[in-house]
Amino acid sequence: MAEPTPRRNESRLRPAPLLFEPAQVADDPEHFFDLESMDDPRALLDRATELTQAFRAAADRAVEFQAIAAAQLADPRRFDRLTASDIAARAEWTEDYAKKMVEFGRDLLRGAEVPGHTDPV
Repeated sequence: MAEPTPRRNESRLRPAPLLFEPAQVADDPEHFFDLESMDDPRALLDRATELTQAFRAAADRAVEFQAIAAAQLADPRRFDRLTASDIAARAEWTEDYAKKMVEFGRDLLRGAEVPGHTDPV
């Protein structure tokens, strides 16, 4: 189960930075943020935990931005407004999920408290 997304007014955790890996290293399926080279299991657990938290925080934040974009694209004031079906196709979502994301995005844009929302499902 996903961690709850912090509301806009709450301070966010500052997880370990995600550093981009050089292309030649990223092509190696055994290589993952240099974890495979760590010998100390304590250090490995600490770094893997930092990465897990960073990925969760990044995923939660990305979902918020998806929702904001969906709400903006569905805004009836836009001359090029997209339907929930169009948004769903573009984002590879179901239409019902797109509708929920649009509403979630509207809540975020209004600055509304969105209690218990991790994502709109």
